[in-house]
Amino acid sequence: MKEMARASSGLAYPERFYAAASYVGFGGSPNPSSKSVTSKFSNDVALLLYALYQQATLGPCTIPKPRGWSPIEQGKWTSWQGLGTMASTEAMRLFVKILEEEDPGWYSRVSNFVAEPVLDVEVNHNPKVEPVMQNGNAHPETKTNPETKTIPIENGSMLQSQDKGVTLDCLASISLYDQWVGPPVNGPRPKARYEHGAAVIDDKMYVFGGNHNGRYLNDLQVLDLRSFTWSRVEVKSGAESLESPSPSLVPPCAGHSLIPWGTDKLLSVAGHTKDQSEAIQGKNQILCTESNACASTYKVVNLLSLFDLLDPELSLVITVGPGCRVKVFDLQTGTWSTLKTYGNPPVSRGGQSVTVFSSSLIIFGGQDAKRSLLNDLHLLDLETLTWDEIDAVNIVFTVCRGVPPSPRSDHAAAVHAERYLLIFGGGSHATCFNDLHVLDLQAMEWSRPKQQGEIPSPRAGHAGVAVGENWFIVGGGDNTTGASETVVLNMSTLVWSVVTTIPGRVPLASEGLSLVLSSYNGEDILISFGGYNGRYNNEAHVLKPSHKSTLQSKMVETVPDSVLAVQNATNATRDMESEGQEGKIREIVMDNVDSEPKITNEESLLSALKSEKEELESSLNKEKMLSLQLKQELTEAETRNTDLYKELQSVRGQLATEQSRCFKLEVDVAELRQKLQTMETLQKELELLQRQKAASEQAAALNAKQRQSSGGVWGWLAGAPPSQKSDDD
Repeated sequence: MKEMARASSGLAYPERFYAAASYVGFGGSPNPSSKSVTSKFSNDVALLLYALYQQATLGPCTIPKPRGWSPIEQGKWTSWQGLGTMASTEAMRLFVKILEEEDPGWYSRVSNFVAEPVLDVEVNHNPKVEPVMQNGNAHPETKTNPETKTIPIENGSMLQSQDKGVTLDCLASISLYDQWVGPPVNGPRPKARYEHGAAVIDDKMYVFGGNHNGRYLNDLQVLDLRSFTWSRVEVKSGAESLESPSPSLVPPCAGHSLIPWGTDKLLSVAGHTKDQSEAIQGKNQILCTESNACASTYKVVNLLSLFDLLDPELSLVITVGPGCRVKVFDLQTGTWSTLKTYGNPPVSRGGQSVTVFSSSLIIFGGQDAKRSLLNDLHLLDLETLTWDEIDAVNIVFTVCRGVPPSPRSDHAAAVHAERYLLIFGGGSHATCFNDLHVLDLQAMEWSRPKQQGEIPSPRAGHAGVAVGENWFIVGGGDNTTGASETVVLNMSTLVWSVVTTIPGRVPLASEGLSLVLSSYNGEDILISFGGYNGRYNNEAHVLKPSHKSTLQSKMVETVPDSVLAVQNATNATRDMESEGQEGKIREIVMDNVDSEPKITNEESLLSALKSEKEELESSLNKEKMLSLQLKQELTEAETRNTDLYKELQSVRGQLATEQSRCFKLEVDVAELRQKLQTMETLQKELELLQRQKAASEQAAALNAKQRQSSGGVWGWLAGAPPSQKSDDD
């Protein structure tokens, strides 16, 4: 998430950076010492903070590599050198961002700090109808002129004012449109958080993970949208599998995406985690155990060829690098498991967008474990569980044309008309964007269309949800403040408009909040939760949009452009014919009114009108026949497209299976080659031993013959009986 200048900080850059550097222990010195830093942070974080401080104050590393053998100096130089040509401002903001994650309360402990007053405001600005309520119990009495009271502010409490004595029973009492309302909730509220995941299944909003005070969470909470009651889902230990050999619970994570899968499963895609077993691996890398190390020690090897597996310092391959993992939670069994996928998964990341497209997930951008920003595009087919990489370097399944968005994280994405992927906003470490990019998923071509209307300000960390052809964007912020307006984009016309604006520091003007879509009494309802705007929030708000996801808009979304063009042309022709016929009718009527002597018989006028009516009905019937024919052709085309798509997916699945089998066979061949070399060596040793044995047996036989032929003492020593003399002697 972008580092927003919080309303309670009062410092902008670069003053905020120097305050952070002073707090860490650098104190503005051009040659800072790492002793005070390592006393507060781990070695890895301390080295990164040192490198960012040097980059921000001195620029890129130009000093020579230390010659002396000092691990500390070597590590400091390597960390600084690794930043390359990163801009000074970007290094400053990344420095503060890391400090925020490691020590969220650092600013309150800076010397000479004076907190600015926090202004509480109302989310709903119409107290006569429905004032905003704090999550919790409301006062039973009602007043004509409600008195505004201030809510005590803690981490996790609502930052707003509440109209004293106004009661809001449930969602049924929400009658205003396009206004955020904070209804009262029951049950224990979840821990305040941001960068979490949220999804709706069966009128229940599930919230998983997130970041709280720099600590990642792995709890699963659920809000019943009928009774607005919070409860915690009891997670059980799952069974062992090849993908998850340990039945332990899913590790804490943040920056992931939570997607509903069917009616009883949730998918947690990607996200940052501090669990070493979820380490991020690049493409064409494998994990091997060192032969002289324990089984939990891994060494990353570039898989340049299969003969790398025969490195004498390494044992056999344990597993392919995990890449972007997908976790599955089964609502029926209450267990987590790792989804076994095929193909080439992307590297793990956080702050990415995950969008549902047909039966697939589209993943774009994000930030990897080394804080490098990404703009790659991947697709996970949920039917074959196969990854497809778009614009890959090594294996290319699909090639995109056009200019893709710049690398970014914490953006929003949506799919329109089952054809177009829209990317809005996001940012790098130092810059936020408000650009709009569109990917045509049929032509696989990027474009940057012109936006119209009230274009939103640059922002990152916002949340979005599509309601029909309207895309609602809530929250987020830039490097100065949070975005307090809720905006909507008509994805057909690309016109922006502002739904409502909420001034002040409220949870809705936060980064890292979640936004989901549900329905109540047949009407769409938006629900937001959590976020961080200088304080961690655990508030839930609802909005009833006036922009409807009507059947007509949904039908338009699913009709291809070619059919729409034909329909538009047909409608235009029909309108022109109708106008011509109406003109004739008006001409006949006017002639009848203005010059009665010309037409004296009413029957002739009726006959003309009937004739025109018959012509119109004939034209209408032709149009209906044409429409039915087009619908039939469209149905046949969709059927062929479905069959071809299934065949394509089947071929892709077979290809992935064959690639996996080929890889295993190549590994087996490499092992057999090694065994063959060993067998050849053993064969040579066996032949040598056989020759030595034959020579030894030959020498023994020769010695035996010599002993038998010799008499006297030699014969006696050999134990041979003396020869008997003949009787003649």
